[in-house]
Amino acid sequence: MPVTIIVGTQWGDEGKGRVVDHCAAQSDIVARYNGGDNAGHTVIAEGHKLALHLVPSGILYPQALCLIGAGTVINPLRLLKEIEGLRAVGVEVGPERLKIAAAAHLNLPTHRALDGASELRRGKQALGTTRRGIGPTYADKARRVGLRAGQMRAPDAFAAQVRALATAHNERLINFGLEPQLVGPLVAQLQEAARRLAPYLVDGATVIGDALAAGKRVLCEGAQGTLLDLDHGTYPFVTSSSPIAGGALTGLGFGPGAVERVIGVAKAYTTRVGAGPFPTELLGETGERLRQVGHEYGVTTGRPRRCGWLDAVILRYAAQVNGLTEIALTKLDILSGLPTLQIAVAYEVDGERLEHFPAEWGNEVLSRCVPIYEELPGWESDLRAIRRREELPPEARAYVARVEELTGAPVAFTGVGPERAEFAL
Repeated sequence: MPVTIIVGTQWGDEGKGRVVDHCAAQSDIVARYNGGDNAGHTVIAEGHKLALHLVPSGILYPQALCLIGAGTVINPLRLLKEIEGLRAVGVEVGPERLKIAAAAHLNLPTHRALDGASELRRGKQALGTTRRGIGPTYADKARRVGLRAGQMRAPDAFAAQVRALATAHNERLINFGLEPQLVGPLVAQLQEAARRLAPYLVDGATVIGDALAAGKRVLCEGAQGTLLDLDHGTYPFVTSSSPIAGGALTGLGFGPGAVERVIGVAKAYTTRVGAGPFPTELLGETGERLRQVGHEYGVTTGRPRRCGWLDAVILRYAAQVNGLTEIALTKLDILSGLPTLQIAVAYEVDGERLEHFPAEWGNEVLSRCVPIYEELPGWESDLRAIRRREELPPEARAYVARVEELTGAPVAFTGVGPERAEFAL
């Protein structure tokens, strides 16, 4: 069973890129299975801070083949810019290292314009999307009118297909009362992008299937988090794909029998970007401290993240939905210096204690959930030099152990700093 799946257990931004980077050293293939350039995975290596939006985080390991899978949506212009940025710091990202599944769908500038128009139209009810066009691209995929990456193999025919879709999008923008996009320059840019990206195209499911048949180790990299899943998240404040473990199977094209590990990445506290209920959100001084010390600003948008105490109700739900075999607990170091810490162990709603996360009952119920907290002592010492869990301060060890008890999953990695080596194992 040579497959490991990395999933986010909260609302995204948990530090999945670092965990993928850590696990990629023992992997033959690192494959991205969902989302688009609305995701941002930060990896710090050799003095470079790399913000990866489409290229899998395993690109820093020369032995790892990287695949952008069929379940993703790809902005060709952003992908080329990312490839160029990696090359500028000495990372080779040619077709021999990076592959693009021909079945992945393409995200056009007009998709992004439609995303922004939709958010403007919602006004105060806006969902808080990244406005990167991800939702409209997946909508076109579901409507069976979208463009797939494989169409870039024939750049001239592709140009005509881009023109037709962009023109249809412009009609919708006009209906919104907005200016249409200039189609000519858009078509020219994407036609040139198609010429440059065509050598990267492959049958993604075959790449994964052949690798598994040969006994190679596959690492599946998810974007966003469990609570942003289209079916199992806090709908409608969700993304348009499936960030959970099941999304890896459908997004890459393999069966569940190949899965050995499902690692759930959880921040040692909770954050959320955009609108929607957030039971443990801290609106005062402590929440601002977590934001500043933890540098809680979106990799993709720069928006400040909402911060709160760790919510074990969410983590139990994530363990259930994903079948977690273990947890990677990131940013434990950010809690250093707080005299006491709190973990939400349950909710109270309408006078009753609720142990499970009420995802299927909707945001109206979640907005009325009041967290029931358990208090734990904090610690003062800096954790960044620690590399073994038993070397953590007793209070930090107790905090990690309590997370294990509350979720039923062992904590295999503990992040104690931002650098790629700063893990306590």
